[in-house]
Amino acid sequence: MNDDIACSGFFSASVEDTISCLDKFETSGPIQWFFGNILESFYNFGYAITHPSLWLSWLNGFDGAEDKQALMRFVYYGGSQEFFFVVFTTFLMMTVYGIWRNNFMWGVVRGLEGFANTIGRFFAWAGLLMVLQQIVIVFMQRIFTAAEITLAFGAPLTKDVSWWAESLKFENALIVTLCATYTFVQGGHVRVDLVYSKVKFRTKRAIDMFGSLFFMMPTAVLVWMYGWYFMWRNLINPPVSASDTLERLMLKSRAVRWSVETIGFSPNGFNGYFLFKILLISYSALVFLQAIAFFYRSYLERKEGPESEGKYLDKDSLGEGEEAYEGTH
Repeated sequence: MNDDIACSGFFSASVEDTISCLDKFETSGPIQWFFGNILESFYNFGYAITHPSLWLSWLNGFDGAEDKQALMRFVYYGGSQEFFFVVFTTFLMMTVYGIWRNNFMWGVVRGLEGFANTIGRFFAWAGLLMVLQQIVIVFMQRIFTAAEITLAFGAPLTKDVSWWAESLKFENALIVTLCATYTFVQGGHVRVDLVYSKVKFRTKRAIDMFGSLFFMMPTAVLVWMYGWYFMWRNLINPPVSASDTLERLMLKSRAVRWSVETIGFSPNGFNGYFLFKILLISYSALVFLQAIAFFYRSYLERKEGPESEGKYLDKDSLGEGEEAYEGTH
């Protein structure tokens, strides 16, 4: 460490003219920066859990300056280096413990795959909703020449036909984003295979481990990092960006206000386009969780051998007598 820099305390400096000893350690090189952030993640996680009002008080209201500052802290930490290392450290700890206790790792696999299947199976019904909605739109627009459609379940919802037509895009986005990991678990994604089918079982699992660790996870993290601020720029004003420091966001909190995007492509069209940004964040989180499950499954199957292939895998079936069609959809 640089001896010419004074430090006070470990996690936070107690004197304005000094920095924390951990900050001093982190600035001494890339290795120190990496392990320093892992060490600090324990403190950050514990502090966030024990002080929820500092970043969640805006959920109960948005009136005082403290609530606005809490919102800005939430925005900052959601796409911050600190949050990344909390997630990364949690993954490391789970992996180390799972290597020691394989039953724990199988439990994580079953839990994450079950979560992906549950989310996907539920939102897959949006496909049927799209078909029925399109039929209603065609009938109401072409046969009855109606300008509006009313959906009544308790409180009636009356919208222009163009609103219902454009909302089909949102329902399609529900399927694409929230059913992607379900399709992955079911083995339904298209695979371009040049080498995979020719190698041995253990080599296949090594390729799967590499792909989940160096392709799925980094892609999910990048989508989250860019999508997080993209989402908040359509929810609040003044706009925020990934380059904003926490101090700058605290200054912006004085003027922050809700500014939810409600502009559609047409005057009477669908006006909930901010929901697409939320779906983008949800998609990246689901992909990251499934990358963990796939990495763990690949490791365990490689360790336990071919007899463990598909162990605990909850795959949908077309039913008895439809075996010839399995795997072709």
